[in-house]
Amino acid sequence: MAPRAFVFAFALFLLVSAMDAVLVAPSMPPAPPPHAIGVTNSTKCPEVCTGRCLLHSRKNVCMRACNSCCVKCKCVPSGTYGNRELCGTCYTDTLTHRNATKCP
Repeated sequence: MAPRAFVFAFALFLLVSAMDAVLVAPSMPPAPPPHAIGVTNSTKCPEVCTGRCLLHSRKNVCMRACNSCCVKCKCVPSGTYGNRELCGTCYTDTLTHRNATKCP
Protein backbone atom coordinates (compact mmCIF):
# COMPACT_ATOMS: atom_id res chain seq x y z
CA MET A 1 0.00 0.00 0.00
CA ALA A 2 2.82 2.41 0.86
CA PRO A 3 4.53 2.14 -2.56
CA ARG A 4 1.24 2.98 -4.32
CA ALA A 5 0.73 6.05 -2.15
CA PHE A 6 4.31 7.14 -2.82
CA VAL A 7 3.88 6.70 -6.59
CA PHE A 8 0.56 8.58 -6.48
CA ALA A 9 2.06 11.46 -4.45
CA PHE A 10 5.08 11.65 -6.77
CA ALA A 11 2.84 11.69 -9.88
CA LEU A 12 0.71 14.41 -8.32
CA PHE A 13 3.82 16.44 -7.54
CA LEU A 14 5.03 16.14 -11.17
CA LEU A 15 1.62 17.15 -12.47
CA VAL A 16 1.47 20.26 -10.27
CA SER A 17 5.05 21.19 -11.23
CA ALA A 18 4.28 20.84 -14.92
CA MET A 19 1.14 22.99 -14.61
CA ASP A 20 3.11 25.65 -12.75
CA ALA A 21 5.73 25.69 -15.52
CA VAL A 22 3.02 26.13 -18.17
CA LEU A 23 1.32 28.97 -16.32
CA VAL A 24 4.57 30.87 -15.75
CA ALA A 25 5.91 30.45 -19.30
CA PRO A 26 6.65 33.82 -20.93
CA SER A 27 4.36 34.91 -23.72
CA MET A 28 5.10 36.92 -26.84
CA PRO A 29 4.31 40.63 -26.62
CA PRO A 30 1.39 41.76 -28.79
CA ALA A 31 2.17 43.01 -32.26
CA PRO A 32 2.24 46.78 -32.67
CA PRO A 33 -0.81 48.25 -34.36
CA PRO A 34 -0.51 49.19 -38.02
CA HIS A 35 0.25 52.82 -38.71
CA ALA A 36 -0.25 55.25 -41.53
CA ILE A 37 2.69 56.85 -43.28
CA GLY A 38 2.27 60.59 -43.15
CA VAL A 39 3.73 62.42 -46.12
CA THR A 40 4.73 66.04 -45.62
CA ASN A 41 6.41 66.44 -48.99
CA SER A 42 4.63 65.22 -52.13
CA THR A 43 7.96 64.17 -53.68
CA LYS A 44 7.95 61.17 -51.30
CA CYS A 45 4.61 59.89 -52.62
CA PRO A 46 6.06 57.68 -55.40
CA GLU A 47 8.40 55.99 -52.92
CA VAL A 48 5.64 55.31 -50.39
CA CYS A 49 3.15 54.23 -53.06
CA THR A 50 5.65 51.78 -54.53
CA GLY A 51 5.51 49.86 -51.25
CA ARG A 52 1.72 50.13 -51.12
CA CYS A 53 1.22 48.84 -54.68
CA LEU A 54 3.96 46.19 -54.54
CA LEU A 55 1.63 43.17 -54.73
CA HIS A 56 -1.19 44.75 -56.74
CA SER A 57 -2.16 42.95 -59.94
CA ARG A 58 -2.45 46.26 -61.84
CA LYS A 59 0.54 48.20 -60.54
CA ASN A 60 0.20 51.19 -62.90
CA VAL A 61 -3.45 51.76 -61.98
CA CYS A 62 -2.64 51.40 -58.29
CA MET A 63 0.34 53.76 -58.50
CA ARG A 64 -1.67 56.43 -60.32
CA ALA A 65 -4.50 56.31 -57.77
CA CYS A 66 -2.16 56.06 -54.80
CA ASN A 67 -0.07 59.04 -55.91
CA SER A 68 -3.11 61.25 -56.44
CA CYS A 69 -4.53 60.24 -53.04
CA CYS A 70 -1.15 60.78 -51.40
CA VAL A 71 -0.84 64.30 -52.78
CA LYS A 72 -4.43 65.16 -51.84
CA CYS A 73 -4.63 63.50 -48.39
CA LYS A 74 -0.92 63.64 -47.44
CA CYS A 75 -1.14 60.09 -46.12
CA VAL A 76 -0.70 56.48 -47.30
CA PRO A 77 -1.67 53.46 -45.15
CA SER A 78 1.09 51.01 -44.30
CA GLY A 79 1.13 47.56 -45.83
CA THR A 80 0.03 46.41 -49.25
CA TYR A 81 -3.70 46.09 -48.52
CA GLY A 82 -6.28 47.34 -46.04
CA ASN A 83 -5.73 49.78 -43.15
CA ARG A 84 -7.33 52.57 -45.22
CA GLU A 85 -9.16 53.99 -42.21
CA LEU A 86 -5.82 54.96 -40.65
CA CYS A 87 -5.54 57.88 -43.08
CA GLY A 88 -8.91 59.35 -42.17
CA THR A 89 -11.96 60.33 -44.15
CA CYS A 90 -10.03 62.04 -46.95
CA TYR A 91 -8.49 58.70 -47.91
CA THR A 92 -11.57 56.53 -47.33
CA ASP A 93 -14.20 58.85 -48.86
CA THR A 94 -12.45 59.85 -52.09
CA LEU A 95 -14.44 58.31 -54.96
CA THR A 96 -13.91 57.78 -58.68
CA HIS A 97 -16.31 59.10 -61.29
CA ARG A 98 -18.10 55.72 -61.04
CA ASN A 99 -18.59 56.08 -57.25
CA ALA A 100 -16.01 53.43 -56.39
CA THR A 101 -13.37 54.04 -53.76
CA LYS A 102 -10.36 55.63 -55.39
CA CYS A 103 -7.56 55.26 -52.89
CA PRO A 104 -5.94 51.82 -52.67
